[in-house]
Amino acid sequence: MKPAAKVYTAIIMIFLFAPIAILLVFSFNEAKSLSVFSGFSLNWYRELFRDAETLGAVRNTLILAASAALISTVMGTAAAVGINKLRNRALRTAMDTVTNIPMVNPDIITGISLMLMFVFVGRLFGAATSLNFATMLIAHVTFCLPYVILQVLPKLQQMDRSLPEAAMDLGCTPLRAFMKVEIPEIMPGVVTGLIMAFTLSLDDFVISYFTSGNGFQTLPIRIYNMTKKTVTPKMYALATIIFFVILALLIMTNLIDSDKPKTAKPAKAKAAKKRRERTRTDRVIAGVIGGALLIGMIAVIVLSGGNTLTLNVYNWGEYISDGSDDTLDTIKAFEEYYYETYGVKVKVNYTTYASNEDMFAKLSSGAVSFDVVIPSDYMIARMRENDMLLPLDFDNIPNYQYINEGFHGLYYDPDDMYSVPYTYGVIGVIYDANRVDEEDAHGWELMWNDKYKGDILQFNNSRDAFATAQYMLGLDVNSTDHSQWDTALDALKKQAPLVKSYVMDEVYNMMESGEAAIAAYYAGDYFTMVDAQADNVDLQFYYPDATNYFIDAMCIPSCCQNKELAEIFINYMLSPEPAIANAEYIYYASPNSLVYEDEGYIEEMGEDTMAILYPDIDFNAMYGAYAYRSLDADMLDYVNTLWETLKIN
Repeated sequence: MKPAAKVYTAIIMIFLFAPIAILLVFSFNEAKSLSVFSGFSLNWYRELFRDAETLGAVRNTLILAASAALISTVMGTAAAVGINKLRNRALRTAMDTVTNIPMVNPDIITGISLMLMFVFVGRLFGAATSLNFATMLIAHVTFCLPYVILQVLPKLQQMDRSLPEAAMDLGCTPLRAFMKVEIPEIMPGVVTGLIMAFTLSLDDFVISYFTSGNGFQTLPIRIYNMTKKTVTPKMYALATIIFFVILALLIMTNLIDSDKPKTAKPAKAKAAKKRRERTRTDRVIAGVIGGALLIGMIAVIVLSGGNTLTLNVYNWGEYISDGSDDTLDTIKAFEEYYYETYGVKVKVNYTTYASNEDMFAKLSSGAVSFDVVIPSDYMIARMRENDMLLPLDFDNIPNYQYINEGFHGLYYDPDDMYSVPYTYGVIGVIYDANRVDEEDAHGWELMWNDKYKGDILQFNNSRDAFATAQYMLGLDVNSTDHSQWDTALDALKKQAPLVKSYVMDEVYNMMESGEAAIAAYYAGDYFTMVDAQADNVDLQFYYPDATNYFIDAMCIPSCCQNKELAEIFINYMLSPEPAIANAEYIYYASPNSLVYEDEGYIEEMGEDTMAILYPDIDFNAMYGAYAYRSLDADMLDYVNTLWETLKIN
């Protein structure tokens, strides 16, 4: 090989495997940082095996992938045999075209269309919820089928068509001829199709996201939802384990292949014997896999029976204490509490979403049914206006008495009928004190300071980005006057040359590693960044005089199937142990006096943290002045048009 070719090959190899190498190295990082290696440790592997939710997502992913692969392999093989037997060329071409459609169709189109179909069918039969494990399995089989067909069909075309005919002439039935003659000939294609279907199902996110139901979360969806804060190195640890398992299987396969005797001209009898042995082995393997799957399905059915209540909770990702880092597993603790108190088992299906808009879209579609949701204030107002919330029975929520009076009667729920405040927060400015001069660290003007060109991060969503300009200019963030939004757009255009990137979840790694020096973000998330900041980074935080104040609250949607159980869950979330554990875990301020007056919580947070989370202000007045309200459809369209103009330019 010529030197140039060697260099080219090396570059390709580096390009392909450098991300895997980085992932592997940082899975052993002692600190939480995903950009600065501070020392070797197996801590994240220990954390991974203590994370019940992630391990549950891995189990769900494997069950789904194995089921989809087996079903699509059987159906795909049968379909390939049928297509191969077609003699009408036009019909065969049409079948080939139809087979290719799921592969060339964008995943998002496939996902949305399948979701709409499942919703339609569910409503047609009066189902309470249209999406569940079965719908996700059907969706995965749908997009895996073409790949199996395309692997098996060429093998059928390569096979001598006279072989099964000869077998039947010798007395075989058509089925026996197919099993004894055709299956051994096409087995490589069948196995390849099975493996491809398994890997495609294992890796799928987009279609799974649109067709998933309550309580069944796959690993890709779990990782996506974790980006509400940041993907911790325990995900790197999981990816490393998966990588080495696959690598070991490949090495074993190669070793087995290399051990096979190589003969130039094997005797026909010997070859036939080997083929029979191989066929017998394939049958045994298939039987073991099928038996294991059957036993697993029976076990799931049996274990899921009995007098167990089900509660479906829909919350932001990483927005509850989940048992990681030796914290309280709130969901498990509630299940134990309910059994001890009422003598009945309850299973909580905990599902997460990435934004208020995602949650609203899924609920309004009628595709799913949830008992408790935790949206933000403006979304609660929108859901209330659309009759999507049920009034609460506060006799079942006695702990509501501990919610601070300042959080009663706010605009999104003026009569306190539909919501119980969960957390609240304020948007502020995060900056690296090692790179930003102290005299510059004030107001929103810092984000327009030419001195820090290329070190500034701006929100990558229209409402928050426009708000930074509106607050700086003294404009109303809820204005319906187009000229005010135009003025804010002009300010954002002037800022654009200074901006390094428009971000949301990416802000964590970029600020923690020192890649950027200034960003606007939520106060609670600032502490997550501080915990993982690099040694050469000193992140600090301040509130501009005018900024956004927000509240997230627990509500019961109109699709709820067990309202009393949902109210008991809300009441439990307000009790001391889970309320304090959740506040400590997510670093957001709590409106619950059992939390912010607790001496242990105050000591754990520390004086500086408490000063940021609970600033000495009249929250009710500031909230009334600066909180977002829900804009009408026409105004939202206009704002989105302005935002697209900014991003395009």
